[in-house]
Amino acid sequence: MSWSTGLLGFAAGLLISMATAPVGVSGAVFLLPVQVSVLGVPSPAVTPTNLLYNVVAGPGALLRHHRAGTLRGPLTRLLVRGTVPGVVVGAVIGVFAVPGPSVFRLLIAVLLLPLGGWLCLRTLRRAARPSPAREPSSRAVTRLAMAVGVAGGIYGIGGGSLLGPILVGRGMPVAKVAPAALAATFVTSVVGAGTYALLSLTTAGDIAPFWSLGLACGLGGLCGGYLGARLQPRLPETALRLLLGVLALGVGGLYAVQLLR
Repeated sequence: MSWSTGLLGFAAGLLISMATAPVGVSGAVFLLPVQVSVLGVPSPAVTPTNLLYNVVAGPGALLRHHRAGTLRGPLTRLLVRGTVPGVVVGAVIGVFAVPGPSVFRLLIAVLLLPLGGWLCLRTLRRAARPSPAREPSSRAVTRLAMAVGVAGGIYGIGGGSLLGPILVGRGMPVAKVAPAALAATFVTSVVGAGTYALLSLTTAGDIAPFWSLGLACGLGGLCGGYLGARLQPRLPETALRLLLGVLALGVGGLYAVQLLR
């Protein structure tokens, strides 16, 4: 890896995580196309490289949330309980029966475009006429986390970009969802990266992470995640919900454009 590539990876990780950490998103879903299109990471090595980014970047935001005392709570345990087995299954699928990037882009676009639009409209409506919302059950949260874990294992995303909009849209406050989603992303990525490392010992092909690039991006994410988590308490709930909705729209739109090319 050249120094310019490493510097670009660091800058991308810093800027992406600083913008996404306040709403519980690691930024890996935005970093994925950057790694493929700009940094030239081949598939399937891009998946474990993205997971490595999450492993290195995660402690920045988590440290800030730990100091603020927002990491404790049942939601974190429910998300971890679902995503960990899901990411192992997803990693195996990603190596031996990967559905392909086009399927992934289609699923992300179909899910996040309407979800992001719905969340923005719902937030604006609630700001005008506040009303109580019913939070999802523990069983529903665990099942959702398992499904997101499978997707994360296949494509190397932490899952916060999917978990956040769904849970917040179902009535949970961003301040509650964000630290739990980031913690689940970190644990899932550790397990996923380890699974890919083990599979690389017995499987041919580029399925081991690009260590130097993953570390460079992750160090940028480490700094940006801490800054983003520190910024979160200063933003009102409505602004955070709108930010999460806009990020969902952005991710869905990004993958829709790539699908149409």
